[in-house]
Amino acid sequence: MTLTKICKAFHELTPNELYDMLRLRSEVFVVEQTCVFLDMDDKDQLCHHVLFYNEEKVLTATSRLVPAGVSYPDMMSIGRIVTSQLARGTGVGKELVEMSIEECYRLFGKAPIRIGAQLYARKFYERFGFEQSSEVYDEDGIDHIKMVKQV
Repeated sequence: MTLTKICKAFHELTPNELYDMLRLRSEVFVVEQTCVFLDMDDKDQLCHHVLFYNEEKVLTATSRLVPAGVSYPDMMSIGRIVTSQLARGTGVGKELVEMSIEECYRLFGKAPIRIGAQLYARKFYERFGFEQSSEVYDEDGIDHIKMVKQV
């Protein structure tokens, strides 16, 4: 799968890119995972966003790169990591996380990165050096854990 990979600050996103990002997040987090929550949490405007488009110009994966002080007072983070159903099992998720880590280091400096991961994805994130740093907690009806990647 040939991908167009973009990393932009919120204010650099085109209206179509913003729409695509919010639509994909809603498709997966709200509809597929049947989780009613307010996705637009006033953090997106403070973040950079990674967007992967396929050959047909359809958004297949996205994440947001969060500077320290926005989600966590002392650490940058990666959030809203999502791949479309059509792209799962193709390696797109792995590429997304790798690029998200690289872009965090480029944008915010080489420092620890924290994520709030759905519990079922723990092993996936461990492959990138993330280690569980909290007990399991409920977020919007889904078991989550905090994980940290040290430098």
